[in-house]
Amino acid sequence: MSVFGAMDMSATGMTAQQVRSDIIAQNLANVNTTRDAKGHAYKRKTVVFEEKSYPTFSETLSWATGYTGKGVKVSEIVEDPSDGKMVYDPSHPDADEDGYVTYPNVNTVTEMTNMIDATRAYEANVTVLNSTKGMAMKALELGSGA
Repeated sequence: MSVFGAMDMSATGMTAQQVRSDIIAQNLANVNTTRDAKGHAYKRKTVVFEEKSYPTFSETLSWATGYTGKGVKVSEIVEDPSDGKMVYDPSHPDADEDGYVTYPNVNTVTEMTNMIDATRAYEANVTVLNSTKGMAMKALELGSGA
């Protein structure tokens, strides 16, 4: 694998983790949103990753020769299908006819754990990128005869 391939893989990992962090922040921001634009309680969202692929021949050849790393990409952002929690509060404006309010299916502890995980994964990709950059710089120093 080339130096640029390693940097490309680290960059795709950082981009993917940034999207994941943004979705987690959106979930946390809507933890008490009982009505969205459609009139329903907010649904928790999650990010699905997949391997970045190169469908064309030239891109596949470039990857096979070591000039491009595959990396990761966000394939989709999906809603969690689980039900929200029902809380009895007949005075709430979004209460149903029985007095229950449906709150989002967002668990703050789970989201904060996922945020720590995304942050650590991002930091790991930064470390790989910096190490790769350091090796490239050292190779340039050695090549210049300094």
